[in-house]
Amino acid sequence: MSLAIINIGDSVAGGRDGAPINGDAIVCDLGTITWIGNTGDVDPAEHETVVDAAGSTVLPGLIDSHVHSTFGDYTPRQNTVGFLESYVHGGTTSVISASEVHVPGRPKDVEGVKALAVAANRCYRDYRPGGMRVHAGSIILEPGLTLEDFQEIAHLGVWLAKAGFGAFSSPSAYAPVIAAAKAAGIKVMFHTGGGSIPGSLNKITVDALLETRPQISGHCNGGPTALSAEENRRLVTEGHDIALQLVHAGNLRSAIHISELALEQDQFHRIMIATDTPTGTGVIPLGMLREMAELTSLGPLTPRQAVLAATGNVADVYDLNSGKIEVGRDADFVILDAPLGSDADDALGAFAIGDLPGISTVITDGVVRLTKSRNTPTPKRTAKLTHAGAPALTAELVH
Repeated sequence: MSLAIINIGDSVAGGRDGAPINGDAIVCDLGTITWIGNTGDVDPAEHETVVDAAGSTVLPGLIDSHVHSTFGDYTPRQNTVGFLESYVHGGTTSVISASEVHVPGRPKDVEGVKALAVAANRCYRDYRPGGMRVHAGSIILEPGLTLEDFQEIAHLGVWLAKAGFGAFSSPSAYAPVIAAAKAAGIKVMFHTGGGSIPGSLNKITVDALLETRPQISGHCNGGPTALSAEENRRLVTEGHDIALQLVHAGNLRSAIHISELALEQDQFHRIMIATDTPTGTGVIPLGMLREMAELTSLGPLTPRQAVLAATGNVADVYDLNSGKIEVGRDADFVILDAPLGSDADDALGAFAIGDLPGISTVITDGVVRLTKSRNTPTPKRTAKLTHAGAPALTAELVH
């Protein structure tokens, strides 16, 4: 299926420099970006679907790297159905499991946690709620797991792990298990800060993170209880190989402080924006947009940096093919603009003053998933969808 996006206003390509794409048009085929250039070079008749961005902003689809998925589009933590599809209406086109810890009666033995991770990974391979990509199956680290166990599940497709909920006597006891998981090619996230649910360790300190060296410090601004200011400083300055995940369900003051430290140390590439939901904080369909606006309007990030922290930086940490608008990448996009009534002139300007942009179109795999967000304000400029020159469609969902 061929899709073209034309008349793009501003954009963020997703590279570390925060630059826009080289042109104002994108062509995709079979779910992949195949061309980037100028609108004048696009023949609408050659494409099955044409989206006229009408001068609004185009970003890579947002990637939420801390979502507690379970099975299907349901969260028992908040007893909510359809939350993932609702997140698509907030511009989130991919989520990464931070473990299926909320599955009722979840197993805690070695064979059980392996089976849970494999089952979750397989269940979401072909299940796309609202068109979203769900990178599921994050094994919950428990005592007794060995390199051979991790190699076994890696062979079956599991590539994520979460530390912090297992029956270990202390945070440092995780060290050999984390090392074994990493040796098998698995990305390990370690819960950071105070405990979030009964049964988890009281606090994962900066000493534990620096000793065990996971690839990702999960909710390093607290989930919801943060580290101390001195621990933030040490995490940024001594943990150069550890990604810094800032979440909406955490401590905003700490997120701002960590962002400031990362920029001072030229470590912005480690910053990722996520939600850490569903949790006791709730289900937050606009959580990514809200954290981006807060760290821009109240914190030190520029709007382009906030976009990168929700897209390109995440893609680099997790080795994803989405998160950037480049030829050969996944065709996942969000088209958005300043909301009606805002003093801002465009979407990035809205972030700068703390307003949430209005989303008019979300695309995943080169397929238009919605042409009106039910969760964001109305955008000042609205993208128009046509099919091979046919009249614009107005339906909210395109199947």
